[in-house]
Amino acid sequence: MRLKIVQIGEAVLRQAARPLSPEEIRSESIRLLIEFMRETMQDAPGVGLAAPQVGMSIQLAAIEDREEYHRNLSPAQLKERERRPVPFHVIINPTLTLLNEDDKAEFFEGCLSMEGYTAVVPRARRVQVECFDHNGKGQTINASGWYARILQHEIDHLHGAIYTDRMYPRTLITAENLQRHWKDKPMSEIRKALETTK
Repeated sequence: MRLKIVQIGEAVLRQAARPLSPEEIRSESIRLLIEFMRETMQDAPGVGLAAPQVGMSIQLAAIEDREEYHRNLSPAQLKERERRPVPFHVIINPTLTLLNEDDKAEFFEGCLSMEGYTAVVPRARRVQVECFDHNGKGQTINASGWYARILQHEIDHLHGAIYTDRMYPRTLITAENLQRHWKDKPMSEIRKALETTK
């Protein structure tokens, strides 16, 4: 079942989501929500979807970066983005730790709740996330590159934040113009052209 993805301006996107109890995590309703979120995310398509984006103010997000999403990227682009496939999984009640906050990567981010736009967002290159999985089992995720970016983006949603809160304002453009003007350009050239200074 495809869920409705709420768009920017809905109050749920600006609220801090509540944690789930162990009983809730193992409930049938959460199991179904995870399946519906998976279908919705894949249908969009996207690499992450947080529960607030489907109107549920709870600390749960689904993540998957499928290999097929990489087909239109060159080896050089994949290397620059530090992007590798990530299998489907969920994070519940996550706690994020940025590893070496001075080591940041900058790249365009979009959001399924802000359709049609993208902007350059600086993110920590490496993170650690303590969370629960879909069975309520505790786990530690150490991630780098694009996977670390996805985790930071989705965990922001669980705290009422959106990538526009962290973006370089001068880089906000339509997704169409990203494809038209910047798709094959390295970030060094894009930064220079768009003056992405703090």
